[in-house]
Amino acid sequence: QVQLVESGGGSVQAGGSLSLSCVVSGYTDSTYCLAWFRQAPGKGREGVATILSDGNINYADSVKGRFTITFDSNKNTLYLQMNSLKPDDSAMYLCAADPGMSIEVGPSEILHCPSAENYAYRGQGTQVTVSS
Repeated sequence: QVQLVESGGGSVQAGGSLSLSCVVSGYTDSTYCLAWFRQAPGKGREGVATILSDGNINYADSVKGRFTITFDSNKNTLYLQMNSLKPDDSAMYLCAADPGMSIEVGPSEILHCPSAENYAYRGQGTQVTVSS
């Protein structure tokens, strides 16, 4: 059984930093899309950052240069370092995992990750509140 457990949320003033962690257990697929999403009250789920087993990393434009996603495979832990936080970053942050789908493009294979609502495994979330 795959489980994802987030921690590290809290309250911080604008300009501050927080580091989120997500322990992934029971995941056995050789490929992975690991992602952080966030959802604020009254808003849809927004992709924040994704790290793939093929080495690709992607960020939402709104967090580029401020957030860093990493995965420690020895600890099976996904991290999100958040710096220069803004009030608009306030949301419930969730981590998610999915094996993705390998797609052949010419001589290469590309790992395609699902949309935010279609990840196979998700955690319960950790709240981040940024005050002005």
